[in-house]
Amino acid sequence: MAHDHHDQQHAGHAHGHGNGHGHAHGTDIDWNEMAPLLESQAELFAPVYERAMAWLAKEVTGPGLIVDAGSGPGVVTCLFAEAFPTARVVAVDSTAPLLERARARAAGQGVADRFDTLAGELPEVLNELEHPADLLWASRSLHHLGDQQAALTAFAERLAPGGTLALLEGGLPSRFLPRDPGTGRPGLQARLDALEEEWFARMRAGLPGSVAVTEDWPALLNGAGLRHARSRTFLLDLPAPLGDRGRAYVTAHLTRLREGFGDALDADDRATLDRLLDPADPASVHVRPDVFVLGAYTVHTATRPV
Repeated sequence: MAHDHHDQQHAGHAHGHGNGHGHAHGTDIDWNEMAPLLESQAELFAPVYERAMAWLAKEVTGPGLIVDAGSGPGVVTCLFAEAFPTARVVAVDSTAPLLERARARAAGQGVADRFDTLAGELPEVLNELEHPADLLWASRSLHHLGDQQAALTAFAERLAPGGTLALLEGGLPSRFLPRDPGTGRPGLQARLDALEEEWFARMRAGLPGSVAVTEDWPALLNGAGLRHARSRTFLLDLPAPLGDRGRAYVTAHLTRLREGFGDALDADDRATLDRLLDPADPASVHVRPDVFVLGAYTVHTATRPV
């Protein structure tokens, strides 16, 4: 289970893992293949995570153990290590090659001495933690588990008394272009959003033990036995003109949408996406001056009673 992976939610919405889905009419996701994209987009989204961590630092006093449940390649886990310099951090993921990348990143950033990894499927793998967590972070990993309420209860049981569960779920789809980009019909991104929502519903329905719930995250946190639920939304605002890394992210995102949903689009929208992705076209996201990234990411927190 990778993050959002940081931004792969809803078949790749840049709400952004992200925290994490893949694009396709099928719902299988090769997280290892996606590792470079997951890393680059998590790095691009670092301002969101850093602001969320600054908020969490006011909510959580001196955590001794931070667990990143669904860590992917560990970009966010390492940010936690930097934000909480006295904490031990554990990256938890089911994909061993992603955890190898996480360990290499931790070594490169000088935090390997308080950085551990744990491989296995959520939520059961959390039972292998040596100690309960003071802060358990789950960024768009929960929605890959069939029974989200049961999973939240399992997460809550791995918290120390007074410990905090921080859940990044929801938010808003990202936007990259004006509503009318000057080619094709206006509203292309809204139509792509609709296809992603349909994909997400199929993905959820196909999970083992899938249970439909109202996605009222504070209520679900309370249902897991946690208290003092709070929510806060953080913006990623990368205005035009976008830099090279931002353009590369937008290009990769739209490419995955074109590959995954092209057959479900009408001919006009397919042609528009092809123009947007053609480096030789003056309307493409590679060169046009009005490309931006704007997204909203919501973090919900609650604490285990002492």
